Amino acid sequence: MMTGIRMKNPVHPGSFVKTEIVEALELTVTRAAAKLGVTRPALSALLNERAAMSPEMAIRLDKAFGVSMETLMRMQNSWDIAQARKRWDEIEIATAA
Repeated sequence: MMTGIRMKNPVHPGSFVKTEIVEALELTVTRAAAKLGVTRPALSALLNERAAMSPEMAIRLDKAFGVSMETLMRMQNSWDIAQARKRWDEIEIATAA
């Protein structure tokens, strides 16, 4: 396995959006969802880490609040990689003959 510097517990992008945008700007989830043009349940799922950051949601957040789409997508990628690494030992593969 290749190793390098990596974050073992990166922040879920939804958690970042919740604290750094929604709470920081004192928005309700309903108001933030309306500003983004998404449903309240869709935004709530992201903020509560039940949904992944989609590229479209990242664009909406970039346009509405100036948070770089690329940064948000890198956060999602780091989160996904960390979750997969937690399952490293559970993933079995066939050995080469």
